[in-house]
Amino acid sequence: MLLSERVRIALADDITSGALGPGADLDEQELADRFGASRTPVREALRHLASVGLVEIRPRRGVVVASLSQDQIVDMFEVSAEIEVICVRIAVNRMNMLECSQLWRLHEESEAMIGNAAVDAYDRFNYSFHEAIYRATHNSFLAIQALALRERMAAFRRAQLRAANRTSQSRREHEHILNAMRRGDGEEAARCMRVHMSNAFSAFGRYLESPKADGNV
Repeated sequence: MLLSERVRIALADDITSGALGPGADLDEQELADRFGASRTPVREALRHLASVGLVEIRPRRGVVVASLSQDQIVDMFEVSAEIEVICVRIAVNRMNMLECSQLWRLHEESEAMIGNAAVDAYDRFNYSFHEAIYRATHNSFLAIQALALRERMAAFRRAQLRAANRTSQSRREHEHILNAMRRGDGEEAARCMRVHMSNAFSAFGRYLESPKADGNV
């Protein structure tokens, strides 16, 4: 993992958990010292976080954590759920055997990623799993929009995986989706995906309410 990515993920987790609240200053040198890095990877991480709306880069005033209301987060999960439902419904009718096999292979590999100690690995798998569904729509415009929204939501969708038992539950939900896809039942696959996304949002709420391992809330 690139150092800039490690910095980005750590800061995104701090922001979504509330350890870094809205308006908190993010000093490049202090962050570089924290991560034992130069300012270049820190700057790259902050630019990425700004591109997805988690921080604000203010000319001559530095970088601060952005203010996101609960309503905004709810809205993002709601739109994300609808996009995922559209993608899986279309993918059922357009995916080929190779794409179906790839999804099952990814799912089988994810069994080794269950548990709190493997959240980062499961998060990377989860991204690949949903991206494979987007590609299986064979609609490049839809796939691009779905990926852009997923990137915007990445920190929140990773955070929900840290809720108790969420990775194992997520994997079971993926299997329900895949079974419906294998049967060619687009409506059932869409229903399972909607449940999957609703549960993800609920898990995010549980994560925010739970005591954090580092004592931050």
